[in-house]
Amino acid sequence: MVRSGEEPRPAGRATDGTGPASLRELFLQGEPVETGVRTSILDSWQRCRNLGLSPDALDLPYREDFDPGGRIVRAAVPVLDRLQATFAGSQVNISVADANGTVLLRRFGDPSMARSLPDIQVVPGFVFAEQVAGTNGIGLALAERQLIRVYGAEHFAERSQQNACVALPVRDPLSGRIEGVLCLGYPRGFERPALGVAIRSAAEGIERRLLGQSSARERALLRTYLTAGAGTAGLHRGVALDALANEFPARDQAILREKAAELISGAQRGAVEVTLPDGRRVTLVSRPVTSGSGVQGIAIEAVLPGPFAGEPLVIPHQTDDLSALTTPAVPLAAARPAIALPSGHLAARSGPLATTDGDGGTTAPGDTTAPGGTAGPATPAEPPTPAPPDSARTPAGPTPAERGRTPSEPAAGDGDGRGPAGEHSEAAFPARGLVMLGEPQVGAYALAARRRLELLSEASTRIGTTLDVRRTAEELAETAAPGLADFVTIDLPDAVLRGEESADPIADLRRTIVHGIREGLPFTPPGKRVDFGPTTPQLRCLSSGEAVLEPDLKAAAGWLAQDPEHTARLLAHVQSLIAVPLLARGVVLGVASFYRAGGPFGDDDRSLAQELASRAALSIDNARRYTHERTMVLALQRRLLPHGLPDQEAVEVAHRYLPAESDVGGDWYDVIPLSGARIGLLVGDVVGHGMLSAATMGRLRTAARSFAELDFPPDEVLTHLDNLVGRLDREDPDGKGTGVIGATCLYAVYDPTAQSCLMARAGHPPPAVVRPDGGVTYPDLPAGPPLGLGGLPFDAVEVGLPEGSQLVLYTDGLIEDRNRDVDAVLEQLREALAHPERAPEETCQAVLDTVAPAHPHDDIALLVARVHAMDPGRIATWELSADPARVGEVRASAVRRLSDWGLDETGFAAELILSELITNAIRHGAAPIRVRLLYGRTLICEVSDASNTAPHLRRAASTDEGGRGLFLVAQLSQSWGTRYLPEGKVIWAECDLDAA
Repeated sequence: MVRSGEEPRPAGRATDGTGPASLRELFLQGEPVETGVRTSILDSWQRCRNLGLSPDALDLPYREDFDPGGRIVRAAVPVLDRLQATFAGSQVNISVADANGTVLLRRFGDPSMARSLPDIQVVPGFVFAEQVAGTNGIGLALAERQLIRVYGAEHFAERSQQNACVALPVRDPLSGRIEGVLCLGYPRGFERPALGVAIRSAAEGIERRLLGQSSARERALLRTYLTAGAGTAGLHRGVALDALANEFPARDQAILREKAAELISGAQRGAVEVTLPDGRRVTLVSRPVTSGSGVQGIAIEAVLPGPFAGEPLVIPHQTDDLSALTTPAVPLAAARPAIALPSGHLAARSGPLATTDGDGGTTAPGDTTAPGGTAGPATPAEPPTPAPPDSARTPAGPTPAERGRTPSEPAAGDGDGRGPAGEHSEAAFPARGLVMLGEPQVGAYALAARRRLELLSEASTRIGTTLDVRRTAEELAETAAPGLADFVTIDLPDAVLRGEESADPIADLRRTIVHGIREGLPFTPPGKRVDFGPTTPQLRCLSSGEAVLEPDLKAAAGWLAQDPEHTARLLAHVQSLIAVPLLARGVVLGVASFYRAGGPFGDDDRSLAQELASRAALSIDNARRYTHERTMVLALQRRLLPHGLPDQEAVEVAHRYLPAESDVGGDWYDVIPLSGARIGLLVGDVVGHGMLSAATMGRLRTAARSFAELDFPPDEVLTHLDNLVGRLDREDPDGKGTGVIGATCLYAVYDPTAQSCLMARAGHPPPAVVRPDGGVTYPDLPAGPPLGLGGLPFDAVEVGLPEGSQLVLYTDGLIEDRNRDVDAVLEQLREALAHPERAPEETCQAVLDTVAPAHPHDDIALLVARVHAMDPGRIATWELSADPARVGEVRASAVRRLSDWGLDETGFAAELILSELITNAIRHGAAPIRVRLLYGRTLICEVSDASNTAPHLRRAASTDEGGRGLFLVAQLSQSWGTRYLPEGKVIWAECDLDAA
């Protein structure tokens, strides 16, 4: 059987260690490789990378259950024995693999090779499919379905760089299905032109032996077809379909074979014109064939218009291996079948079907050869074909008279190219080749079985593509209609749609899906509750757990009694019903009803519906479980996020949290009031998704808030979080580092008294700053390493934020998407933010509407803060030397300022607090000493000095003369604390004005 050769691309050999080796290295490094590598090799490399294969870590799977005595093995053993003798003494490694890439047989030109090669090149059972072994001869031949050569560095695996191989698929001659792969491996330097010839010859030998294993009925039909010369008008001058791999892609071949199977199964005699997706038209001609034993079959030939006329037909002549085909032919059932061809079609002018004579030869109208000789003229350019034994002689070669004719001379009797009867000569007709041959009854069962398998295969890929309960049910309906049924309805309990188990699924059913070949039928619409009576097929199937078939709904009393008026309307559109329960893991998920309008369902349909429903039920249950888990994780995530914003005057804040469409991650945000009227803004993102990420997010957010409230600057907060994440990893209970992989974080502290913001980030996207004039910038903030790496510093940058500016913090889910460029998204974000007049709430919504992905693959946390400056008239500042005499002076000035602010009632407590804090700074601190009062929602008293020594609160004993100062400060203030500066510290106390 002839196949198309290799693609006409540069070979890309690496026999000297060069060639594609450097290109392969570029490819593995992620660099683009556009020339110098054959397309098939480059495509294979790309598939390997997409599968995540590593060239230096390809451990091949081993199958212990491979069949050492299967059909392909029985056919290949003698052929491999001959190949081994042919390559005796060489370093050629001969192997045969099945259609899945599992090596079944091995032979070696030098038997000693078996002792020096690794097991994967010696022991049968290893799988060399491309998806597990990378680019190699066997895997690529299966993927490309043609002759393949792979040289040295074209292999994906590092261990194969010194080898080369040539591989060829082996097909069943009748079905055209690939049964296995024949592969010849050899050292890179052992390249011989004879290898291609040898592997083709050996593959054809295996295919002949596969044909010999066909059933006696198939062999009898094929024998009759071949020896009768069924197609003297083109059979032996046509082209076999498998030789058209370049002309007809696999999709087109599948279309032609499917149509041929339909013709055989329907016992249709005639011709059908098949239009391929690219617009080309191929005529399929059916011819009845009856063997000597009475087996009646149909042969389907493809009439191929175009340049293939006169090409030699490539159907294997099984004269050496098929003795059964060399017996005298028997008469065909019909000497000239009625073939209805399209008017004017070239095939309509071809000669009639040749018939056998009594001596086993073939004759045709106008044929002048003796019985058993060749029949029909040949093109002069065609070389003579050696004649097979007389008993199996086929009309394949030219007549003796024709051999003496020059290429420019017409055949005798041709005249202007027409025969004596006015017909075109054979060379002028389109080529034709055998597509399929079989029995109608067997073909009908095979066609139905194949369609069922195709439907199940389609179901495996179409059902369960998402983890959404409703969408999974819809996929079941879309797969079943029209493949199995005309209309499908699916009813699920409300609890299942919510991700829970239904306590009473029969009483809780709701119509979820209605799908069919047309709309407008009187089914209960989606969303309505469905109540099935005790005698309905749906309730019976739920009670029994098995599919219930009602072939004729007009006779289904239980179904008719459910709702006579409604069922009467449906009977005008549907005829048969299969009701199937949706059961998975012992849980009742609902019921699927399959309706057919034309013709009744059968038992095979019931089995198919049961199988479809079983597969879909597992996917629906997976989606239900996922929905339940996602609901729990989302509830935990939202519970761990802030539920409200603190009362403060520094910023006006709005926030959003949008979970990922597929899973919940660990994004968080926080707004933290700090001393000195400052405010901390925090966003973070824990790597990963699910319950663990949400729980880790809660731990990190709590820790970050605690570090921030200790008045650590942003870079120190990130350092402490980095240490915490590393410690959590080390404390992982299973010791495999699966606890916390890492996190990113951005922390900003805004000071309304200075209108400045100090920021630091740990591997997090930079913030956006919206100026009052509408300008949007992304501050040049050092990225810093993600949390958890440890040992690397974080840098803080101070940015001025004038009154009315907006600071926008977000997580990477907002800007990173597999289908979008990050730079383009940042520009889109810039345009969305360039509206300073918007309130933060409006800005949040505008960003989500215009920038966020339609189907986010990661969580999105967004925080928008519009900053406000503190009125300078509400800030009072004094500087003094370390002189105790200045305490009274500053205290008096502070009381006067409080009186000016209308805080006379707070004056007494503030005076005592300032007196104590200033005295401590003079006694224990260092100059310069600075006093500041901030009048906002509270009154804040601050005393700073240049010393880093911090006071500690303690309870003085009754006999102590001192030590009660800070105790008084704590009693008189709402809160107090210490804030460290780059040089020195600040002791502050906050007084609640409402309490005063």
